[in-house]
Amino acid sequence: ETHGITFRIQINVKELLDTDVLLKLLFHLPVNYPLTLPDISVNSDQLTRAQCMDVKDKLLEQAKKHLSEPMVHDLILWIQQHLKYVIKQSATVCNEKTTLSKGTSTEDGIWMLLLHLDHMRAKAKYVKTVEKWASDLRLTGRLMFMGKIILILLQGDRSNIKEYLILQKTSKVDVDSSGKKCKEKMISVLCETKVQSQHKRFQTFEVKEYSTLDELQKEFETAGLTPFFSEFVPPLLK
Repeated sequence: ETHGITFRIQINVKELLDTDVLLKLLFHLPVNYPLTLPDISVNSDQLTRAQCMDVKDKLLEQAKKHLSEPMVHDLILWIQQHLKYVIKQSATVCNEKTTLSKGTSTEDGIWMLLLHLDHMRAKAKYVKTVEKWASDLRLTGRLMFMGKIILILLQGDRSNIKEYLILQKTSKVDVDSSGKKCKEKMISVLCETKVQSQHKRFQTFEVKEYSTLDELQKEFETAGLTPFFSEFVPPLLK
């Protein structure tokens, strides 16, 4: 009632050379949909991450044309008819982008997200899932364990950060007390902000365990994030 609804749709689309492409679409409809655009996530084993992002962008462009009226069905029909053109255009744009300097970032710049998880029952599977999402979305940072504290620190394009949050909140990533797969309900967004010049950019995503609070604090200090540690971590110990 307060967060809207989320649902997944899988469709087979004939792409170039008449090969089948399985598109996995996730739509999150906010409570004031269709007056507000839905959040859309696109995944496919047959497409690259960049191509999936291009498909998502094109769907959002189409969604704007249907603002204030139900649109999901129309969007699905549109991508079934236009996928091969989007993929073809994506390859051209990709070649153009490689000529840009590496220092060029998106309009929103690089953002940072700090999450707190209450627990992980199926830890090995959960960790593997987080690593895959970070890799797919080109996010760097740390999954940090210290005692009972579990933190996820991510850096990357703002749109990818938002897509990660959708996946984290809507996917069955853990198991409940009876061993049944369940969604993550005990997650807190501690901070979401633009990366500043004094913040170190993580080059990779790593899973790390710390035996003491001092070790965890040094990780934040090394990244130029001491204020974030001071503000958000000590309260978790209470």
